[in-house]
Amino acid sequence: MFFTYLRRELRRRRKAALVVASGLALGIALVIIVSSVSSGMSKAQDKVLESLYGLGTDMTVTKAAAAPGSGTERPRFEFDAKDGDDDATQSTDRVMVQGFQSLAATTVDKVGKQSGVADAVGGLSLTVMKVDGQFKRGEFKQDEGATTGGRGGPGGGSTQPQGEVQGGGASFDVNSYTVYGTDVTKQDLGPLTSSKITAGRTFKATETNAKVAVVDAAYAKEKKLSTGGTVTIHGTTFSIVGVSTAESGDAAANLYIPLQQAQTLADSKDKVTTVYVKAADSQQIDSVKATIQKNITGTTVTTSADLADTVSGSLSTASDLASSVGKWLSIAVLVAAFLVAGLLTSSAVSRRVREFGTLKALGWKSGRVTRQVIGEALVNGLMGGVLGIAVGLAGAYAVTAVSPTLTAQLGSAGGGAGRGGMGGPGRQTASKALDIALTAPVSLSVIVTAVGLAVAGGLIAGAFGGWRASRLRPADALRRVE
Repeated sequence: MFFTYLRRELRRRRKAALVVASGLALGIALVIIVSSVSSGMSKAQDKVLESLYGLGTDMTVTKAAAAPGSGTERPRFEFDAKDGDDDATQSTDRVMVQGFQSLAATTVDKVGKQSGVADAVGGLSLTVMKVDGQFKRGEFKQDEGATTGGRGGPGGGSTQPQGEVQGGGASFDVNSYTVYGTDVTKQDLGPLTSSKITAGRTFKATETNAKVAVVDAAYAKEKKLSTGGTVTIHGTTFSIVGVSTAESGDAAANLYIPLQQAQTLADSKDKVTTVYVKAADSQQIDSVKATIQKNITGTTVTTSADLADTVSGSLSTASDLASSVGKWLSIAVLVAAFLVAGLLTSSAVSRRVREFGTLKALGWKSGRVTRQVIGEALVNGLMGGVLGIAVGLAGAYAVTAVSPTLTAQLGSAGGGAGRGGMGGPGRQTASKALDIALTAPVSLSVIVTAVGLAVAGGLIAGAFGGWRASRLRPADALRRVE
């Protein structure tokens, strides 16, 4: 009887049911679109961060560089004087630790033993500055017919040519590139994990002190390097065993070599600049950060959340809109949709006074009438949910199909957490910009939430109408009988 009456009433009041369902569908569709876009923003930001510090890295430990002082050593380049060979090319280079004060290699073990740390690995960030070129001796040009008398030796006077030195000078080129010393025994952590080997191979675990290198694809193209070839760093020749391509953004460094070789080149034995940390529980990153800062003094711990705060540009703006304006807009539309659905249902009950009054006169209890009204409203809510899910999925698909490009500008974080602050041994984040294509993935949890909202909307609307229906009396129906 309940379902028969329900089906008949919904069919008879199709327009009213469609209005209520459409109002709920609007709010539900907006929730789905905002949630999917927010999820897309989160994935885009994760993609940006992965390009900086590598997959699987939750935080890094560094030590801020000391302020420059009067005793700070500046790079010095010395050249040999080569008499008789004016065209000889002069070349020299310097290998310098980049960005931070170095840490003792034992810091890696200390960090790895902290509570909540699953794994830790060290790396050494270097910058190589190479200067090469040549000096050219100037030529003396004598003025024609011009001589200057002078006092010579005891035998009499002498003449000296008169003129000027023309030409000469020096032409030198300065080339700077980055080198990163990686622990080849733990290659699943650190910035190299954000790149994919596209030619050759990666390091072997046994190559802890081998003279081998992996070169970034962009740098290899610029310098015409390839696997099987060699590259010379500070007089040491390394065999190129692989070429890596950054999966998003810039590579962490131009060249990657085993950590021990990097320490030897920089005269920094048993030193690292960055400790990459993977937490045992991604939900406890803040507590792990606090533990490391407490037990290992003088260091700066930077998490992905800290670095995310430095992301600006259209990605940051869109993310703020999706998480704040979008969220409150969704809530406002949902509240309005629920209220409208409730008021429309209550109004529909008012127009059915004769019907419900007659049913009560025939023996229907108030609870049965209330259940009937709630049942109709719940079906309306489910219809609105189906319609809202369809519209929301269409909107999310449209966003993904268009894939609007967002720009992520990476600024410097406090405490030295720039590009190197999350462990990236490359350039500072202030000059780094990435273009990210936005997608709007819809998860199962969002669909479940939409169904829940549809049921909640139907129940709220039914509560309005049911309360109104329960207050009707049979006498109200009799008064309206003509």
